[in-house]
Amino acid sequence: MHRQKASRGPSQRPFIELPCTNYRRDALDQHLGSTNHISCVGITAQSSRSLPINEAFQPILNLEHEAIIGGFKCLYWLVKHEIAHHTNYPALLDLADLLGCEYFAKLKIDQRTNYRSHRIVDEMLQILDLLVRYTDKEGRMFCQFLDLVSIPDGTAITIAEAVKEVIIRKEIPQDRIFGLGTDGAAVMTGRRNGTAKLLTDSWPALVSVHCAAHRLALACKDAADGVPYMKIFRKHLQDLHLYFRNSANRTSALKAAASVLGVEDLKVTEVKDTRWLSQEKAISNLQRNLPAVLATLAEEAELKKDPVARGLYTYCATYRFVAAVHLQSDILPYLAQLSKLFQKEDINFMAIKNHVPVTIETLRIIKAAGERQPEGSFLAQVEEKVANLNISAEEDRVRRGTALPTDTLWARFQTQVMEPYIDGLIEHLELRFQQLGILGAFSSLGPQGPQADESRAISDLQLLAKQFPPISEMALLQEWQSYKVLITTVILKDKSQLEIMTAMASGYDELHLLYPNLSLLSAIALTIPVSSVNCERDFSAMNRIKTDLRNRLQGNSLTACMKMSINGPQVKDLQYSRALEIFFSKPRRIACSDATCQLCH
Repeated sequence: MHRQKASRGPSQRPFIELPCTNYRRDALDQHLGSTNHISCVGITAQSSRSLPINEAFQPILNLEHEAIIGGFKCLYWLVKHEIAHHTNYPALLDLADLLGCEYFAKLKIDQRTNYRSHRIVDEMLQILDLLVRYTDKEGRMFCQFLDLVSIPDGTAITIAEAVKEVIIRKEIPQDRIFGLGTDGAAVMTGRRNGTAKLLTDSWPALVSVHCAAHRLALACKDAADGVPYMKIFRKHLQDLHLYFRNSANRTSALKAAASVLGVEDLKVTEVKDTRWLSQEKAISNLQRNLPAVLATLAEEAELKKDPVARGLYTYCATYRFVAAVHLQSDILPYLAQLSKLFQKEDINFMAIKNHVPVTIETLRIIKAAGERQPEGSFLAQVEEKVANLNISAEEDRVRRGTALPTDTLWARFQTQVMEPYIDGLIEHLELRFQQLGILGAFSSLGPQGPQADESRAISDLQLLAKQFPPISEMALLQEWQSYKVLITTVILKDKSQLEIMTAMASGYDELHLLYPNLSLLSAIALTIPVSSVNCERDFSAMNRIKTDLRNRLQGNSLTACMKMSINGPQVKDLQYSRALEIFFSKPRRIACSDATCQLCH
């Protein structure tokens, strides 16, 4: 049989010059299905339509570019989703090949040069490194990850020097640094040798703020520690979780009891100090699952003679425990809402000023209601819940003389647990949040500022001018006289304090030119961090990225992964064409077939 075989170029001259060479049929059939034959047929078909030769070859010439951009997309997707990229990048390309993305074959040049392996990963990470922005001209605030620094020890001097080094290296204007948010650790907030004190010596205008979310968690912990019963109550919540978590048989017994009692969403949640909302979730689940939990503990104690189950049942099958669960079911949602508010990225001091007093007043209302709690509250259901659970352990203790028999169960709970616990919460919230210091002075810029006491407003402005040297006290007071009229009669009327400060801080608004000192104060008020929650999220991201299996990931590679995970745009929004240009800015072994391509050659 004689057939003319398709050719790819002059390197295969025998196929061109000897068109009548004999070939085996199976060899021809194999050639008909090859990539070379199919591409040649496609080029011939395009050439028959009188297309220019460059346009005819363009799909093949760009396959290398498409392969590199596809590799960028696969790698960025892995890093954005905090997946181990070194080990999973080749596997993801194999999956793409399996789904029919044939152009990834172009990433393999020869046996020694292979861009399908981990060798290309570090090069791409350097390309996809992102910059960080803090504010914009419209007065909007952005919180983004800046850098990750390794320090030899945790002393205040070392931390302060590391912060200064990053500020200088990132070329951040040091005269525009006004706030420092910390978690309240002694090494950060020490008055004599703390990090905040050392940084304040370098930047006098710096205002150090203890994270509001940490303060709220500490206030709740201190209030519980002040009541003996509530102090051990949290420990028994953790014991309940561990008792069921450490045994599959106990978990199965709990689920069986739940199915009999018709309880849904069964779970005994863990309580952790590092998770601010964990106790609220644990109490919410326990309140719903309490009948199943007590039934399972009673069964384990009676049938299997489990001493741990008997001890937990003895503690939990009491009026006081049930009432404490319902008390916290009423209180913790308000504290959890406050904690969620403090965990927002764009939070500012106005959240403390406005919402903490509301929470304190709500706690006072719960305490004042006493045994006459409003309908719909959990405390109003205590008597009914105790009757349904058929709890008798408390009464047994009364008969044995271990408690005062003359007191009612509710009266003892109210005087010994409920009232001291709520009083402690109110006391510690007021102690940690009411004294705002320099932050409280910013309230003079709000809508209620001009209506307040004139002498107090002037005193606040003088305090702010003294704290922030770029502001002239005399010019600030002059601007204040006109600002009082503006905020009550013209464009700023009926606006919230956040809206007013955003408008004043905007560089595009004429207010920035008319009130330069008040505009700068508004920008400072928006930028001073009230919470260090973003830092906590960054550490959580680092723990997800640098796992036990990736414990050698560090330095620039770890920082780049964190920047892309935290600050990076969505996978579909990244500018891959720009990444391609930077990639080919250095000599690479991979290049497209077009010798005139200015990008690769």
